[in-house]
Amino acid sequence: HLLGLLMELHKVNVGSWSYPEAAYTKIAGVPLYSGFMYASVGSYICQAWRRFSLTIEGWPASVLVFIIGGAIYINFFTNAFIMDLRWVIIPVMLVVFYKTSVSFSFRGISMKMPIVISFLLIGFFIWVAENIATLLGAWKYAYQHNGWQMVSYHKITSWFLLIVVSII
Repeated sequence: HLLGLLMELHKVNVGSWSYPEAAYTKIAGVPLYSGFMYASVGSYICQAWRRFSLTIEGWPASVLVFIIGGAIYINFFTNAFIMDLRWVIIPVMLVVFYKTSVSFSFRGISMKMPIVISFLLIGFFIWVAENIATLLGAWKYAYQHNGWQMVSYHKITSWFLLIVVSII
């Protein structure tokens, strides 16, 4: 929760989005609940791990994983000031996780998929939830202040990368 709140403080400070409604529980324009949104992703991962009996096969070397995780975090904090490097990070991540798969069990049936596909699917569904949240006014992107618009498709990559660092 605290890490999520710090990330929100940064993004609001650089103008990526805002929380326009008045509130008693805001710090520097960010409501305290915002950190729970990130924490809920971690909670989802823990619940999915337990409920679907997840196992990961072919996990890459730790040094590569930490480099990718570090690059994702650095890009999150610097992409408002320098070029957004997600379009470099994602192909490198695809190569590193190429042989990694996740196995899971659903209703007694064991299944397996490339872990990158699971990252993408989770990121997509978070993006759907984000559209619902912005429609209901939980927060607004700069382009939504004159009326609601669907959240940009590029945000799917943001959520995709959040899932990667959350799993790491």
